[in-house]
Amino acid sequence: MRVHDGKVAIVIGGTRGIGAAISRRLAADGASVGATFLSRSDDAERLSSELSSAGRHALIVQADVSDAGALNDVMNQIVQHFGRLDILVSVAGTAIVGPLEDYPDGAFDRSFALNVRAPFLAAKKAAGLMTEGGRIVTIGSIVADRMPGAGGTLYAASKAALGGMTRGLARDLGERGITANLVQPGPIDTERNPADGPNA
Repeated sequence: MRVHDGKVAIVIGGTRGIGAAISRRLAADGASVGATFLSRSDDAERLSSELSSAGRHALIVQADVSDAGALNDVMNQIVQHFGRLDILVSVAGTAIVGPLEDYPDGAFDRSFALNVRAPFLAAKKAAGLMTEGGRIVTIGSIVADRMPGAGGTLYAASKAALGGMTRGLARDLGERGITANLVQPGPIDTERNPADGPNA
């Protein structure tokens, strides 16, 4: 018996990079996986085919999760499809970077809508659906604690907010047997950040 047999996981931003790796691992461990993507349909179709050909249960759905209504709808769709929710992993994020004086007027709202509000609303929604043993995991970034250079003020600020959010979730949900954890990876070799890229 695999560790997640019979469980259902939602991976917000689960079709490329770190998110795709998480979706694959959850599926390999027995979970039925619902994953969201924003715009790269080729990546989403490739992952769906991969999981299906391996005999995994997967539902890949397009949604702009920075929109609260779209996030709620996609989570409802996945839960209705699989019948329950045990694991939530929020991966989707954006990095608007550059000189401080050049940030566009909407950069703050866009950054926090996707990097902070979306995982908060997803966790709030998941908490209402999960029973004891539920797991909420948010993928942040090491830049929340260590800023390697100029140009990342908004990204660092949004990722830092996830620490306080996760500590609050842990307090709010711990008595129900639902855990909340934050993972803060450093540079990861993905298509967005290849090991042989200019910042390697």
